[in-house]
Amino acid sequence: MSLWKTNITDFKYYLQVEKSLSINSVTSYEDDITKLMIFIEMTYPSKKPADLTLQDLQAFLKYISDFNFTETTQSRIISGIKHFYKFLILENYVQINPAELLETPRIKRKLPVFLSVEEIDLILSFNDRSTPEGERNMAMLETLYSCGLRVSELISLKLTNLHINEGFISVIGKGNKERLIPIGKSALKLIQNYVNNHRNHIAIKKNSEDMIFLSKRGTPITRQMVFYVLKDLAEKAGIKKQLSPHTFRHSFATHLVEGGADLRAVQEMLGHESITTTEIYTHLDQYFLRENILSYHPRNRQKNT
Repeated sequence: MSLWKTNITDFKYYLQVEKSLSINSVTSYEDDITKLMIFIEMTYPSKKPADLTLQDLQAFLKYISDFNFTETTQSRIISGIKHFYKFLILENYVQINPAELLETPRIKRKLPVFLSVEEIDLILSFNDRSTPEGERNMAMLETLYSCGLRVSELISLKLTNLHINEGFISVIGKGNKERLIPIGKSALKLIQNYVNNHRNHIAIKKNSEDMIFLSKRGTPITRQMVFYVLKDLAEKAGIKKQLSPHTFRHSFATHLVEGGADLRAVQEMLGHESITTTEIYTHLDQYFLRENILSYHPRNRQKNT
């Protein structure tokens, strides 16, 4: 095995065991460093990881830019290289970090779609609660919005994740990291109603006994079903925005920031590793304020009439 492959294997083990990253994240890092290895072996066959310079890495980045990778992908690859060399320094495999001065391209971040409180209430008002599925859907969507969950966290939610007396739920997010999230009384009441009066009448399949949200067949609800339920209700409510379950998460964060919540607290509840990711909601808040000022200021109203 070449030194490159040995270093990559060790790096992969470090990400899995010491950093506890998800399989998808580890695979992405491995793929990106493998791209670098292939480029170096083609261009500078004798060079090992410790031999690379900043100029070599810049040549690699120019090489991948010719493949029309998006700025987001290029940024992720650079991040992977930086993590790789930090690991090599940590393990004393290299003495100088050539990736330290690598510049990450500026990414134009699109503001995510979000709903107003009134739009969320309107969507939920079209949910038919006369059926067990309707009660499940109500509890499910209210929990999604009340806690700002990712859809993967919602469908994985277990009865043992409920801490009713404390008013919290525990979820396993990205990188298998557990976090505690406050849950509102309304969402908690809906979950308890569904569990005690509807879920208990389902013939639950083996290994699904602890899952909260179940299909008619007694199996955990799928992300596709959550998407379908939300899309159906949005159509009935006449909401024209492009929606997904993640829209409720964006709305949760936006409404907290609009209400004056501390950005660090929002970061913790969302499970963002970096505060930079959470800061996009301050831009949403500014957009919200701008739209309101332009819509309601008398000078602007006069110009529009």
